[in-house]
Amino acid sequence: MSALATHIHRGRQRVAALDPADRGLAYGDGVFETVLVHAQRAVWWPQHCERLARGAARLGIALPEPAWLDQVVADLLALAPPRAVLKLVYTRGAGGRGYAAPDASEPSLVLSLHPAPAPSAPLALRWCQTRLAIQPALAGIKHLNRLEQVLARAEWRDDSAQEGLMLDGEGRVACATAANVFARCQGRWLTPALTRCGVAGIARDWVLAQDIGAEPAELSPAQLETAEALFLCNAVRGILPVASLAGRSWSPDPAVIALQARLARAEPAFEARS
Repeated sequence: MSALATHIHRGRQRVAALDPADRGLAYGDGVFETVLVHAQRAVWWPQHCERLARGAARLGIALPEPAWLDQVVADLLALAPPRAVLKLVYTRGAGGRGYAAPDASEPSLVLSLHPAPAPSAPLALRWCQTRLAIQPALAGIKHLNRLEQVLARAEWRDDSAQEGLMLDGEGRVACATAANVFARCQGRWLTPALTRCGVAGIARDWVLAQDIGAEPAELSPAQLETAEALFLCNAVRGILPVASLAGRSWSPDPAVIALQARLARAEPAFEARS
């Protein structure tokens, strides 16, 4: 589905299209954010900006001046329907052939608006065969190299599952294809540590900041399959209860329902919608 609206900038200049030599296209040399838009407001915008800055710094890409970025985002959000998704792609900009980054470049910024996903029932999950490579230098940031997730999501086309769980190269649970995962094991909420691979999600950070005792840990597939409860989370869809995985089924969990309610109180964009 095409975007509802798109604005592209090279440096501060508005342009019609990306340069074909853009390093984001050639090498995935950049970072991105996917932001829920509610009533023409970017939800968790400061947190997204902080992660964008962290990722750009890891790659050595200079960020634009914050006030300018806020303004160009606001200009696009003025075109947004009541509920939408903002995708922000930020690349090193154009460069010649070869991996070596140019000494100086004008970063590119692509902003696009998309329809928001419909609400979903508790999720059926499956295991993906595609694994995430272990690369601590990129762990945690939302960089543009997402081919592993593309391959994982291509493993099923039917309605038997709504999401897939991915392992890292050593067989530890890493994440879902487009979300972080939490499991309650022996009364403790645990989420995969992201020191080797994976994205440190905004919603994941919110859950870890709550007083539910959640903490990062190394998790095995067996721990998830025998967990007392599971949920996924991301910054667009909030907290998503899990109904089934690998032949195991879970009834609605009161603690997950309570956490959804707490999130809705903290951020009205995540209030239940029919």
